[in-house]
Amino acid sequence: MKAAPFDVPRPPRNENCVIVGHAGREKEYLDRSMDELALLADTAGAKVVERVVQRRGSIHPATFLGKGKVEELKQILSDRDAEVCIFDDDLSPAQVRNLEKLLERKVIDRSELILDIFAKRARTRESRLQVELAQLEYTLPRLTGMWKHLERQAGGIGTRGPGETQLETDKRLVRERIARLKEALKSVERERETQRDRRRREYRAALVGYTNAGKSTLFNALAKADVFVENRLFATLDSTTRQMVSAMREMVLLTDTVGFIRKLPHHLVASFHSTLVEAIEADVLLHVTDASDPDRARHIRAVDDVLDKILTEPRPPRLMVFNKADRLDEDAIAALRAEFEGCIVVSAVSGEGVAELRQMLYANSALNAASKRGVTARPEAI
Repeated sequence: MKAAPFDVPRPPRNENCVIVGHAGREKEYLDRSMDELALLADTAGAKVVERVVQRRGSIHPATFLGKGKVEELKQILSDRDAEVCIFDDDLSPAQVRNLEKLLERKVIDRSELILDIFAKRARTRESRLQVELAQLEYTLPRLTGMWKHLERQAGGIGTRGPGETQLETDKRLVRERIARLKEALKSVERERETQRDRRRREYRAALVGYTNAGKSTLFNALAKADVFVENRLFATLDSTTRQMVSAMREMVLLTDTVGFIRKLPHHLVASFHSTLVEAIEADVLLHVTDASDPDRARHIRAVDDVLDKILTEPRPPRLMVFNKADRLDEDAIAALRAEFEGCIVVSAVSGEGVAELRQMLYANSALNAASKRGVTARPEAI
């Protein structure tokens, strides 16, 4: 039946999903990891209707979960009308195939979910190229399972050839597309290198940190900019650079970068190399951390792990910047300063500590300019 002209089409509803974790770790850590997975699912546009945790000690090699837990999960998916099952850990291609067959639902793991979020939020040509490259490199080893129905064991005589031919054709097309994307990204990298050549004369600071730590909000407060800010994971995918100039004409180039997360897919780290170079070549890294997050210690380690993989010698110095101080009392702030000597505690929302951080950057810029001219540094500079 044709819809009336005045009918307003309803937007597609969010997919219902069940998130699944494994309890082979501390319970408190598992709860926080599952909370983060729920936020990731929400960012991707899914509605979490149930959580399932496997309590057995080891991971089943074929299905990740034990037989009884798979049956329980299948019943929950049916009862809650869920179309998707999201696992907090990475699954092997075989585990995904086996689970989808047993559960009769779409099964994705944490890496695939993060890749989907990046694909959804990519806006510029560069970030779209980077995300597509990461997705294809993630998909390539999983193509074999898509053609299992054409294997000799499944259909007997006459099916092996077409199956192998189609699989090899698909692999070849994916590899060719990967090669083209890498060439396109090389072209983008050359453009960025030209921009960086012009910037190398200036003092450069880069904001790095866990996703949703408030980097973009702090960037706007420091540089008086208006980059997109949202209280969701991975709101920023593209690096943005703004010029800060003091009343004394001291200049700082401040860059906002993509956020990190635990278990960040290595394909993404590799694909976003040209974006992360802004951090690699900075004169100082401002490691922004949500001071109010109870899991901040793990977040700090996760960021350090990624930085250790991408940074080369000589590594730029890192300054710990604890954001969202407006959510802490004075005792908690004092404890932070005692634990992390030399750190800066700020609130990008209220403005607390922002002027202090800005002046520190200007002072470092003046020192940098003086050292290049061979002038003795001012003793009061930081």
